[in-house]
Amino acid sequence: LVQLVESGGGSVQPGGSLRLSCAASGYPYTSKCMGWFRQAPGKEREAVATIYGTGPTTYYADSVKGRFTISRDNAKNPLNLQMNSLKPDDTAMYYCAASTEPYYGSRTCTSESTYNYWGQGTQVTVSS
Repeated sequence: LVQLVESGGGSVQPGGSLRLSCAASGYPYTSKCMGWFRQAPGKEREAVATIYGTGPTTYYADSVKGRFTISRDNAKNPLNLQMNSLKPDDTAMYYCAASTEPYYGSRTCTSESTYNYWGQGTQVTVSS
């Protein structure tokens, strides 16, 4: 049974940093997609950052490029999302996702339909 547990969310002022972690139990894969998605109130869920295996193939939403970094060392270590220079628009529930589906190319990891396991989410609030 795959379980994803996020941690590291919280409240921070604009310009601050947070580091999200996703502990994946029962998920031994290193050649699959994992990612972070977020959903703000009244908005659709969107891919924030995704990674194939342990890298270097990654994807970042345009809105977070240069500020967020996704990483995963190996199957035993958590999936991380380092978020710097946070903005109020980053306020959302952040979800960790993991896939056991085959990889078909760079767009595989950005599609929500790829992911069959989701965490319960961790709230990130950026405000002054």
